[in-house]
Amino acid sequence: MEKEMEEKENKEQKEEEIVKDSKINVDNNNDNNDQIRCVKCGSLLNKDNKFCVNCGFDQNTVIKKKKREKNKGIKSYHIIISCVITLFISVFSTILILYFIDDNSINIDTSNKNVTITDTGIADAVEKVYDSVVVIENHVNNRLYATGSGFVYKTDDKYGYILTNYHVIQNATEVYAQFTDDEKAQVEVVGSDDYSDIAVLRVDKKYVKQVAIIGDNDEMRVGDTTFAVGTPLDSSTYSWTVTRGILSGKDRLVSDSNSYMTVLQTDTPINSGNSGGPLCNANGEVIGITNMKLASDEIEGMGFAIPIETAIEYADKFVEGEDVRRPYIGVAIYDNTSFFGTETQIVVESVEKDSPAEDSGMRAGDIISKVNDETVENSSHFKYELYSYDIGDEVEITVIRNGKEQTLKIKLASNAEDA
Repeated sequence: MEKEMEEKENKEQKEEEIVKDSKINVDNNNDNNDQIRCVKCGSLLNKDNKFCVNCGFDQNTVIKKKKREKNKGIKSYHIIISCVITLFISVFSTILILYFIDDNSINIDTSNKNVTITDTGIADAVEKVYDSVVVIENHVNNRLYATGSGFVYKTDDKYGYILTNYHVIQNATEVYAQFTDDEKAQVEVVGSDDYSDIAVLRVDKKYVKQVAIIGDNDEMRVGDTTFAVGTPLDSSTYSWTVTRGILSGKDRLVSDSNSYMTVLQTDTPINSGNSGGPLCNANGEVIGITNMKLASDEIEGMGFAIPIETAIEYADKFVEGEDVRRPYIGVAIYDNTSFFGTETQIVVESVEKDSPAEDSGMRAGDIISKVNDETVENSSHFKYELYSYDIGDEVEITVIRNGKEQTLKIKLASNAEDA
């Protein structure tokens, strides 16, 4: 079997050599067009008879070989043409892409309009506020107790005024501010308010390196770029850290252990120590004071800031020496929470004599359920709703007494401390 295959291969190889070495034209080698010569022995053959009786060689072998070589050449030509066309299309497409797409912008078709997203970084915006930010040191009896952040929001002829959170300087006996050039100065607390969590500090103007530019939240849209500058965690290592995100929501009503607040929501990373620092827009303008962060294993990327308009309203009162006074009705209240914590009632513990509450007919033991048409969930929420009105306004407070609802009309008086 192997011998037969070897003989067959040798025969084919000899035939190929004969075809290559032969200079005879198979179709037109003789003047007589009816005859051809055998490509192996040269004998004359009829044109229609391709088998040589003299040497036994089949002339079709030559013809088929030449056809195969011709077809092979045609296929190679087609492959080369296809490669050239493909290369041309690829180069042309690349040139079009580079020509029509800008390096720093992407056009996105959002159904009815085109939105251009540009992003070249926020370094220029950061520079507009960076040197106004300070590290706040809370000292108790000459010992460092805690650190936070703040920023210079305005100056006068003698002083620079620093905005921060009340809880950053709470219980401090001495407060210091450290600036970006590492200069440190003792500062004076001009005014502070626990409920709003706002405090204003005063420092000699010579220490001020930069004054922050105040922005406008009415111009902000959800999705706009925001960034924070502050001192997260260890002030000796991470002072003046810049973090970036977007404005996730406006007018969010959230609560801490003492109060309800209407705040800005952002996914800009805010950590312990950032409190009191600025939250800025993409133009480097301050739109809020970073205030707190929801910390939970299930929740990430939710930070909050007091709107700058609210903060400055309080701050300017402190600087001008005005008291912060809120509506007052003259009651002591407490939260009565069910055993499983599923329901909380706001219970009136006592009513002051000759107070607006007493004048309206409110009594100890009443359960407060609404302020005007707004249902209140707990005592902090009740204060929030009450403080949204001005001194002198008349409000309706719904109470439950002996299982029945009653609506009491109360004219709000003024007292800085009590509800």
